[in-house]
Amino acid sequence: MSDVLLQATGLAKHYDTAPRLRPGRAKSLVRAVDGVDLELRKGESLGIVGESGCGKSTLLRLLCALERPTAGSLTFDGQDVGRLRGAALRRWRRRVQVVFQDPYASLNPRMRVRDIIGEGYDIHPDAIPKQGRRRRVEELLELVGLEPAHADRFPHQFSGGQRQRIGIARGIALGPDVLLCDEPVSALDLSVQAQVVNLLLRLQRELGLSLVFVSHDLGVVRHVSDRIAVMYLGKVAEYADASRLYERPGHPYTQALLSAEPSLDRIRNPDAPRRRRIVLAGDPPSPVNPPSGCRFHTRCPVVRDVCRQVEPELAQVDGRLTACHFAGELLGADDGVVNASGAGREG
Repeated sequence: MSDVLLQATGLAKHYDTAPRLRPGRAKSLVRAVDGVDLELRKGESLGIVGESGCGKSTLLRLLCALERPTAGSLTFDGQDVGRLRGAALRRWRRRVQVVFQDPYASLNPRMRVRDIIGEGYDIHPDAIPKQGRRRRVEELLELVGLEPAHADRFPHQFSGGQRQRIGIARGIALGPDVLLCDEPVSALDLSVQAQVVNLLLRLQRELGLSLVFVSHDLGVVRHVSDRIAVMYLGKVAEYADASRLYERPGHPYTQALLSAEPSLDRIRNPDAPRRRRIVLAGDPPSPVNPPSGCRFHTRCPVVRDVCRQVEPELAQVDGRLTACHFAGELLGADDGVVNASGAGREG
């Protein structure tokens, strides 16, 4: 049997921003996600990275069916999620849960923590006997590192890191197979981020979870992920094992992202080779009117004529999927990072 648990094929989400009451109006579509192919295996951690506005959070909402796709399909354990309705969809939601980005906004301030974590049991009463729910909530609090005695407190009585732990406890309450994490540490202090990330990794091991971890923090994603998808303007630019991607990125956009990451090797050893820095010109194009050909060509340091005319497909190059016409050439370079003149630039 296949070990693929969650699979997206050609997944797209377009939003019409034109006024709805104007008859005969031309549509103005924001292509937030525009044809994404991904798969999540059982027990795997999949990282999704990219700049703000590249479609990461919209993709996550599609993966948990909070948004219906404009095109494409989503299958879970061989089942077409797009065909599920009513009770069948509610049963599926038990298996795919979400940890949201902002712990200050994602918890109802009028509900006690006990009721926030246990609310899923009201929606799915068969998940656990009613007489055992109080004890189960206290066990979940203990599992995420909080005091069970604090179950009757309100969210405002907790710090940001503690609130995110409450969100995680809510996410695992129904015993899901997949936990989708939408930038779960971006609103937290650096020291607290490490604690929450380590908690997620421990829960993954102990509960057998599959994780999807959305973030713009390359260091955090590197620590968490088995495989990584790099997104740019609604599409996947590169998709590879984490170790392979960080050691030898194959797409110019991935190379630029990694060149901006502080190097721990340089901190530990000042004599270590300096990572060559790539500075991208301009801002990402608008998703309302994406450029023709490769969407990255307006900022790419190695752009050529074919890039402006022909959109590259995700293709297997050196053990990873890369949407670049010249990925093989880039990976064949001595240092794996080049600019328009064929030489790196010191950062």
